[in-house]
This record gives sequence, structure tokens and C-alpha cells, in this order.
Amino acid sequence: MKVIIIEDEKPSARRLKRMLESFNMQTQVMLHSVEESIEWFQNNEHPDLIFLDIQLSDGLSFEIFDTIDIRSAVIFTTAYDEYALQAFKLNSIDYLLKPIDENELEIAVKKYQDRVPQKQAVTLDFNDIKKLLVNPIDREYKKRFSVKVGQHLKLINIDDIECFYSENKGTYLHTTQGRNYLLDTTLEHLENELEPQTFFRINRKFFVNINAIKDMVSYTNSRLQIKLGSYNEQNVIVARERVKDFKVWLE
Repeated sequence: MKVIIIEDEKPSARRLKRMLESFNMQTQVMLHSVEESIEWFQNNEHPDLIFLDIQLSDGLSFEIFDTIDIRSAVIFTTAYDEYALQAFKLNSIDYLLKPIDENELEIAVKKYQDRVPQKQAVTLDFNDIKKLLVNPIDREYKKRFSVKVGQHLKLINIDDIECFYSENKGTYLHTTQGRNYLLDTTLEHLENELEPQTFFRINRKFFVNINAIKDMVSYTNSRLQIKLGSYNEQNVIVARERVKDFKVWLE
């Protein structure tokens, strides 16, 4: 099986390559831009499977498919919020949210491998996906959360929440008043419920509210440390794989 990775962040590309090698999948080549990818596809036999980041250093990776007629299977590796990726399930296309989890990667690879013996055709039409990413669909997001306090239920407005985080297999919200409340949900489920211009998932354990950010400082391994208004129970760190998208989100 021929596999290539198209990813502009070289540390992320190398990490994905190592993860694939643990599944006995050898990466043929790693590409890092739209221009480089187009040139490579014009001069090489196309692979069986492409791991593809959406936002590359010189544009959206869809530009590759505008120029080259590609029939390889595609698994997107992206930091876009899940609500914008509904069309990715069309035409046997799959996606992985960054930072990539090894178990989720293994499931995506197995889905591809299960499809191959059935000789299912790969038909790539990115128009619907492209529209969703450029003009995200209008939808209603949660305005408040209900939490249990003893035998009572308390309503907390979304504007009063600094962050959501996971700890010891539980999911919590932290308020601007410095209180923590346990939620009956998961961070993954919150992907579809939080307004993406206000909340950003900085790593696998945290969503932060842009209005609660008081300071940002450089941290080890090219990461960022976030200072929130009242939350100080553990370091709030932007994962290295998400720093670029986090900076775009801030603007």
C-alpha cells in the first residue's frame, strides 16, 4: 500500500508517520504545501491513501484537487471544528481532528482497509465540504448549561463560563466566579454545542472562552500557556499541533 502525508507542520507530519509505522504502514513521501503537492502528483504515481491537512502554508489543500484529478482515498487531518465537517462522510471520506489520537487513527485506517477488498470506488467531490469551511452553516449553539448542586439544578449562562475541561474521566465547566461544576457530557460532544468563534479546543482536555483569556505566554516545545480570569488549578496549554490554528482563531 502506498501512503503519503500532506501536512505543513513538519513535527506533526513526523509524528503521524511514526504512528502509521506502528500499524506497519510505510509512508512513501511527506509533502508540505499546495504547490509542492501539485508538482509531486504531476510527476508520480498516485498513492492508495492520502493523509491530508486542510489548511496548508500556501492555501487550502482543496486547490490540489482543483488542479489534479486524484482518485486516491483521503483521510483528512484537521483542526477544524466537527460541525464544519459534516460533508466529510460523503464518498467514503474520513477525517481526524487534531491533535490526532492513536486509537482514532487506528479506527480510520481499519475503515479504509475494510473498504479496499470490496473495491469501492473513491469519488472525490469537495464542493460541499469547501462551502461548509468557507461559509459555515448557520446553527444554534448552547446559550446555557444546567448543573446539579446538591438536590437542585442551577442554570449557568455561556457568557459566565471561562473554560470546559476534563479531569479524572469527568467533564467540568469553570465559571468567571471561580466555581467548577461537573457536567453530564464529554468534550467530544461539546464540539457540536459550543459557538466556534467564542470557544476553541486548545488540547484534548480544554476548551477556552476567548473572552476569558487574560494573557498568553510562550511555553516549552513551541506551545503557548493561557492565563484565564480565575482558573488556576492546572496549566492551560495550547498543544503544539494547535498553536497555528489557535492564532488564526484569535484574529
